[in-house]
Amino acid sequence: MIIVDRHLTQRAEQGNPIRTVLVGAGAMSQGIALQLERYVAGIELVGVGARRPQQAVDMLTAITDRTASVVESDQAMNSAHKRGEIVICEDAISLCRAHFVDVVVEVTGSIHFGLDVTLATIDAGKHIILMNAELDSTLGPLLKRRADAAGVILSNVDGDQPGVLGNLYRFVAGLGVEPVLCGNIKGLQDPYRTPTTQKSFAERWRQSPAMVTSFADGTKISFEQAIVANAFGMKVAKRGMHGPSVEPGTDVRQILEHYPEGFLDDGGHYVDYVVGAEPAPGVFVIGRHDHPLQQHFFDLYKLGTGPYYCFYSPYHLCHFEVHNTIARAALFQDATLAADAGLAVDVVATAKTDLKAGDVLDGIGGYMSYGQCENAATSAEERLLPVGIAEGCTLVRDIPKDATLTYADVTLPPGRLADTLREEQKQFIV
Repeated sequence: MIIVDRHLTQRAEQGNPIRTVLVGAGAMSQGIALQLERYVAGIELVGVGARRPQQAVDMLTAITDRTASVVESDQAMNSAHKRGEIVICEDAISLCRAHFVDVVVEVTGSIHFGLDVTLATIDAGKHIILMNAELDSTLGPLLKRRADAAGVILSNVDGDQPGVLGNLYRFVAGLGVEPVLCGNIKGLQDPYRTPTTQKSFAERWRQSPAMVTSFADGTKISFEQAIVANAFGMKVAKRGMHGPSVEPGTDVRQILEHYPEGFLDDGGHYVDYVVGAEPAPGVFVIGRHDHPLQQHFFDLYKLGTGPYYCFYSPYHLCHFEVHNTIARAALFQDATLAADAGLAVDVVATAKTDLKAGDVLDGIGGYMSYGQCENAATSAEERLLPVGIAEGCTLVRDIPKDATLTYADVTLPPGRLADTLREEQKQFIV
């Protein structure tokens, strides 16, 4: 991001880097660590919180010559930091609270563990960056307000689709164009994919089968679009979004032709997606401008005659851009994307197959459910079960394939903080 690079260079020259902790030691965390260690000035990786410390040791050994130490106490943590070592700690919460930490990047994809880390980080007065769409879409509106009250930044990340869409939205709005549709471009959408069908793909790209299943079955894109909706107060036009499939290679600039006629003429503002368009895997914003003089100039600049114009980014680069988010939070108190508007869109659990009473629901990217976007007001009125809450719930009745689950269909596991906070979050429905 323009301006960030120069400010990071200044911090490096001053010997005052932004001290950053990663929580998680998976593929995305390794990519971020590599960027911070080798290619980014002004940010120092000071620690990794990992439930399996050896995984963090292996991750860092592959990318840096710096010494990393596994510690088990605050005293050992402080001593290792003073020696200039990267601190690895199984107790991620203690690491996030450490006095030598400025920013925490949560990269686990776990809702319940990620929630504990996020709350602890906020309470410790540190900025928290969520590369955890699962948690962000499930409890982001409440966590955003907790962060605001503590005077810290909670943010989604540059590089991943929600962050790219957030940046593009702000760019389009800055032109005086009204963003009316924020869209994501997918190559595949099949709600019945499972970890078994995705096993070889996961192995090829060194990711977990559950994670890649959540991409394929539409749950992940639902999380991502809910995050965008909650940032800007946008809605979905129907449960699950329209999500038109087009001929491979269809230019995204013609994408409105594949939505229902007059789709955007009702004055609404929506999130949605398309399957098969190019350039993939990018994002797009449809904006509206009604002034004839500006329409004349947009036509001159090859954007068409209006009143709708398509702006797009041809790629998303995930971990390559996370340092920009760290810098924006620490240097400028600016979030790449956060749930400023409140809870506008929820992601609800839908049966992937016929389910039976007594079944205990598995997790995101599993065999039993997939996520769909639904407007939060409708979700609350119908007491729909969020897919981020579904894991561990026990069914009290049979559920047919493709039925959306409700709270009345399940018994919740006892004592979960996320369930309590979901009830509290209802006050932020818009």
